[in-house]
Amino acid sequence: MKLSGAWIDATATQSVCAMLTSNGYQALFVGGCVRNALLNVPVSDIDIATDAEPEAILKCAEQANLKAIPTGIDHGTITVVSDGIAHELTTFRSDTETDGRHAKVRFSKDVIEDAARRDFTMNAIYAQADGTVIDPLGGMPDLKNRLLRFIGDPHARIREDYLRSLRFFRFTAWYGDPALGIDADGLAAVAENIEGLAGLSRERVGTEIKKLMAAKDPTQAVAAMRVSGVLGAVLDGSDDRALGPLIHFEQMFDEKPDAILRLAAIAGAENAENLRLSKADKRRWMLLRDEVGDMKSASHLGYAYGAHAAQDILILRAALLETPIDPSLVSETLKGQNAVFPIKAKDLEPLTGRDLGVKLKEIEARWIASDFTLSRDDLLG
Repeated sequence: MKLSGAWIDATATQSVCAMLTSNGYQALFVGGCVRNALLNVPVSDIDIATDAEPEAILKCAEQANLKAIPTGIDHGTITVVSDGIAHELTTFRSDTETDGRHAKVRFSKDVIEDAARRDFTMNAIYAQADGTVIDPLGGMPDLKNRLLRFIGDPHARIREDYLRSLRFFRFTAWYGDPALGIDADGLAAVAENIEGLAGLSRERVGTEIKKLMAAKDPTQAVAAMRVSGVLGAVLDGSDDRALGPLIHFEQMFDEKPDAILRLAAIAGAENAENLRLSKADKRRWMLLRDEVGDMKSASHLGYAYGAHAAQDILILRAALLETPIDPSLVSETLKGQNAVFPIKAKDLEPLTGRDLGVKLKEIEARWIASDFTLSRDDLLG
């Protein structure tokens, strides 16, 4: 079997491979680029495994006049840039010591040894520069069936890096087959090693959770997280019952998957700090949760936050309250967004300062309550 596609045929990528092979080293695509290509999913990051050690990679790059960045040289990773495209090159390696978060590695010349240290069978498939697929651990059947399975003993893989518990659910959400369900051995191992999640950095946890929630439909994966105890461990006070209805509404209104909106359907905004999310994400999560309970009208929400944000609040409210939603509300949010308050400060002279602010708010509240129908004369009369 051979891979094909613009990403692998690109001159930039082939030049990086040639940089290694012309010096007698192997250049094997691995991980997400191979997995995605085999699943006909767009390829973004390009990872290349090689038997060349880091210093040799740097030397090869210098000879080829390619920019090389020692992004993770202690672990064997060098980023080589060709025609503006970053390629992450990593020496074959095996783990000599792990603590559940980090690993000490030994460089290797053996691709099977390199494959054995990876997380899931579908991520341990390689391809040569010409696209020829190499499957040292027999991961192709799992990939074909869209079944996410740990390599070897699931307990051992998880204890090497407890983040793999979250990656198990994330990759299931993105690449699993809902009809097949979730690998029972993997799920049991995750549940039995749940205490290891406490030792992970909040940034790593937050990154994984956001990626998981951005999948087209993560409901099955999130339900499995709940059953295993992982959901409660990473999202305090979580309840995923509204997630399915929310995704239904997203699709009904032709919205793209929205990780923060989905998180707001599952848990309170106090979790944003625990996940080390950006300030913008925290503010949005808090706004969504606060406005769900405030029960403003669709037009009022559109006026206050814009039509798109208003629509998010409305579908979140409907999902949490288990109520239907009227598609015509979209036009109501646009009505509010386009409404222009007809009163200016000069209309209330000689009022100034605090008195002016109070009066403006009072009049604006009357105008909003009228669904923006009161005219300037009505409001000033």
